[in-house]
Amino acid sequence: MKLIIAEKPDQGSTLASVFKHKKHTGFIEIFPNDIFQNGAYVTWAVGHLCQLVNPEKYVSEWKKWSLSTLPMIPDQFQYEVTKDKIKQFTIIKSLISNPEITEVIHAGDAGREGELIVRNILRLTKARIPMKRLWISSLTPKSIKEGFQSLLSESDTRNLYYEAYTRACADWVVGMNASRLYSLLLQQKGFSDVFSVGRVQTPTLALIVKREREIEEFVSEPFWEVLADFKIDGKKYKGKWEQDGESRINQQEMAEKIARFCEQKPAEVVDIQADSKDYLPPLLYNLSALQADANRLFKFPPKKTLDTLQKLYQKGIVSYPRSDSRYVTEGEAEMFPDILNKIAGIPQYTDYFPLPNASILTNKRFVNEKKVTDHYAIIPTEQVPVLHSLSADEQKLYDIIVKSLIAAHYEKSIIEYTTVTTLVDGRAVFISKGKVQLQEGWRKVIPSNDKEKDPVLPILEKGAKGSVAKVTVKESKTQPPKRYTEGQLITLMKTAGKHMDDNDKELEKILMKTEGLGTEATRAGIITMLKDRKYIEVKKNLVYATAKAKILITAVGNEILASPSMTAKWEQRLKEISEGAASPKQFMELTNKMITHLISITVKESNEWSFDDETTESFVPKQFKKSAPTKLGTCKLCGGNVIDKGSFYGCSNYQKTGCQFTISKKIKGKSITQKQVKKLLVEGTTEVIEGFKGKEKEFAAKIIWDDQGKRIQFVFS
Repeated sequence: MKLIIAEKPDQGSTLASVFKHKKHTGFIEIFPNDIFQNGAYVTWAVGHLCQLVNPEKYVSEWKKWSLSTLPMIPDQFQYEVTKDKIKQFTIIKSLISNPEITEVIHAGDAGREGELIVRNILRLTKARIPMKRLWISSLTPKSIKEGFQSLLSESDTRNLYYEAYTRACADWVVGMNASRLYSLLLQQKGFSDVFSVGRVQTPTLALIVKREREIEEFVSEPFWEVLADFKIDGKKYKGKWEQDGESRINQQEMAEKIARFCEQKPAEVVDIQADSKDYLPPLLYNLSALQADANRLFKFPPKKTLDTLQKLYQKGIVSYPRSDSRYVTEGEAEMFPDILNKIAGIPQYTDYFPLPNASILTNKRFVNEKKVTDHYAIIPTEQVPVLHSLSADEQKLYDIIVKSLIAAHYEKSIIEYTTVTTLVDGRAVFISKGKVQLQEGWRKVIPSNDKEKDPVLPILEKGAKGSVAKVTVKESKTQPPKRYTEGQLITLMKTAGKHMDDNDKELEKILMKTEGLGTEATRAGIITMLKDRKYIEVKKNLVYATAKAKILITAVGNEILASPSMTAKWEQRLKEISEGAASPKQFMELTNKMITHLISITVKESNEWSFDDETTESFVPKQFKKSAPTKLGTCKLCGGNVIDKGSFYGCSNYQKTGCQFTISKKIKGKSITQKQVKKLLVEGTTEVIEGFKGKEKEFAAKIIWDDQGKRIQFVFS
């Protein structure tokens, strides 16, 4: 008799559902059949059933957070059963002890995490039974049966387990030691909080903080553009003044001078350039690409996309969700006509059929076995659902996955871009741009998401003459870099090699060859972790770095923990472990040396740490023990104490007398610090504060207290 161990309860139920079976508490009994002639039991983990033990389980002195106990490096790593999952572990252990069991089938997710979860259970139960590995990319009845008929041997995935185990142990060494190191040193600087540090989360956070600083330090500058309306051969169109490829003018007077010169002047079309560009259908989805699109289209956080996708996978209607590949093998491509034939019967997809290309079997853009890693791209399976049986979120994800497959069977989209050069009075050059879609192609299935549509220019001929009908001067200002969305964070982590500052092309190649920062399976969790640990805030899908994040990254500085290059080296060596080409023991020795060096150098450098006033004042310390709030000054209304109330400054007498005195922590987009509030309460005025955001441009002003109006107001220099 065989014992099948799945990663999750739903997965176990799906695996058993294709056979005649009976449910029990914590496991399912499969009755004898063609594949399992003596029957089988199916049981499951509940995600990570086991975890690495806490430091004090190795050495009791490690329980206390102290610099003197660092580094903490266990001689031998130990796992234990997670407390709230002991009941399920006991069920698995009793099944393994059953003398009727002759073989264990490892049926965790077909990836490194799934490999680690089930093998750790087998280690803790001290199982000595032979093991085989189920490795499938979809949970359809056909895939399940075929998978059980072609099991891998235990040795086929052993190195993947070594990689996952080594990764977990190395992350423990870095996380446990570096988190204590920076938390303790920053507490000495007055920042009372736990500063979590990690091999992947910290370089990711460094990239976010870098963008935050670019935005804060950006100085907006005004510029002007000259726009003209032309009337040539009875045809009207618009153009923008340019000189040497630049349309922005730094001085308003110069822009107005150009505009006056051009008014009512003769104009001639001196050049017309028309270039067509082909756009091939997008590649099929991997998890990162799907998370990015779901965030852009539906504002789904990456974790929500992964969780929803997991539900679709467990229902057997899409393939394995954590795939990092955007290609399929010929075997999957041969199934597409059958899958698409079923999809054609769904009313909302009927208009896309018949397909321009009945098959993409020979199309290397999508079908390329060499580019398929452990799993192929995320695609719909032959098990096509009744759409109204899915939740609204499930329908949205299923729809874009289906459309990506349909679009792959369409022709390229062709767009013609036209650039017209108009010369005014023989001197001033104006450029007009337009585009026309010559062939819709796959855009019929996935329309363009361009917010600004280039105008369609009239048909013009070189040498055509006319005049300037109207000239306007448009004032604008330079814009700071845009904040990342959560979806863009996924792409940023995936392509972190493009953001390396050390110009090390070899390391960049390594990072791009591996998986960037994190893996397909872990990126959503890293972003969620950064939110939970108060390093980032997400407002209207835009990512903001908190004061806590800025403090940590300032402290980490240029150390390897903030650098994608460290991740590049780690990922290369870990990948070599999974391929059997590198030693886990040697990897851990290098990790231990790195963390020992980091502790030594960081303790020395901490004396030089410096933090700007605004970040320091904006930091909200964690209240480990309830303490009296800091008094900032005397209330202007009732004489009580003004204190920091978290999101604003307010009077401590509010609960007693209902005193309404408050000052917002952010006024006109500018953070107001405790230092500025103290000065206002004592002297009645702040110093000049730069960076308030008006309707059209930024301004500087003092904030004063108006005794007559009983309110604060601006005073301009």
